[in-house]
Amino acid sequence: MSQDNLIKMECTACKRVNYFSRKNKKTLKNRLELKKFCVHCKKHVAHKETK
Repeated sequence: MSQDNLIKMECTACKRVNYFSRKNKKTLKNRLELKKFCVHCKKHVAHKETK
């Protein structure tokens, strides 16, 4: 994965970085938020994009 398109996804419940993903920053200006499974919380929780 190229470094300029790489984003980190952080759990909103426990604040841990669980996922890495890619995003086209030219077309998507807002921060991404997805419901994903958190291994530490052991449930599906919203994950937000971090810096």
